[in-house]
Amino acid sequence: MLLKPLVVTLLFLWSILPAKYTYGQQTDDRDTKYFVACIAFYNVENLFDTINNPDKRDDDFTPEGEYKWNTAKYFEKLENLSRVIADIGTEVTPSGPAVLGLAEVENEAVLKDLANMPLIRDRNYQIIHYESPDFRGIDVALFYQEKYFQVTHSKVYPLRKTEEKIRSREHLVVSGIFDGEPMHFIVAHWPSRRGGERRSRPLRIEAAKVVRHVVDSILDFDPEAKIVFMGDLNDDPNNVSVTRYLNAHGHKDNLEEGQLYNTMYDLFRRGIGSLAWRDSWNLFDQIIITQAFLNPKPNTYKFHSAKVYNKSYITSQEGPFKGYPFRSYSFGRYVGGYSDHFPTYIFIIKESN
Repeated sequence: MLLKPLVVTLLFLWSILPAKYTYGQQTDDRDTKYFVACIAFYNVENLFDTINNPDKRDDDFTPEGEYKWNTAKYFEKLENLSRVIADIGTEVTPSGPAVLGLAEVENEAVLKDLANMPLIRDRNYQIIHYESPDFRGIDVALFYQEKYFQVTHSKVYPLRKTEEKIRSREHLVVSGIFDGEPMHFIVAHWPSRRGGERRSRPLRIEAAKVVRHVVDSILDFDPEAKIVFMGDLNDDPNNVSVTRYLNAHGHKDNLEEGQLYNTMYDLFRRGIGSLAWRDSWNLFDQIIITQAFLNPKPNTYKFHSAKVYNKSYITSQEGPFKGYPFRSYSFGRYVGGYSDHFPTYIFIIKESN
């Protein structure tokens, strides 16, 4: 169902763009004004409620389980996550993420609890969520602010190997109208590297094929479609699942027809990551877009910049994991952190008339 038309004045007007951020020809014209919106992704790491669900492997996250997961810890986790979500992108737009992809959420109930936390309640985040067949019982979801985005359709695409459905997270596809123009969002959490990168690689290749199929289907219908694919890919921007099978690359000035632009590539090349493992940084949390964001029609949204949200308060300050994302548990001991991933986000802008 199409919601009421978006009121553009609700968007934050970024009145002055520094010249170094000007697209196309460099200019010192400080009178140019832009509408700015933030799109983000966050793997929140094991956002489980405290209720034991016999259909899921959530025993560890119950009061009697290994982690002694109780109401106090659950709400501290929600408060921590809401603080992060409240802060993302606010260096530019006080509205924060207009659209936010989420991974590792157990069910719709935890999403409602998160959206209702005091720090972000006023944003009135709406929720798109489907239960997936993942063996751990974790799903992906989408938060969105109605003042930016009006949903017209949503669907999930399972991960399959031949005809067999794999017990992994499904791909969430949400279409709608973003400030007056059609836009599509795909949220994913690809299979992990459990058992080793090489051994698990075929499953991520299959996941990339699913996303590529969805993207191509949309582009066949509308060659200038604006599609944002975001997720925890458990692969880096230079891995074969991303470069060959998804056909996403990081040099936006040299893209061939049909190729996608990986907004995280330059950050990865500079050694910036969203998670760490054995003193090595990875950038698994990626946001990838179609070329319509790079060469848009006049007065429509275009890609501006990409960032990793890695503020000090969500970073471990001491111990063997100093500098890593500050997570909820360390060596099985509750430490009251946030997640083992940093969020990633992009800004899109359009010139104001």
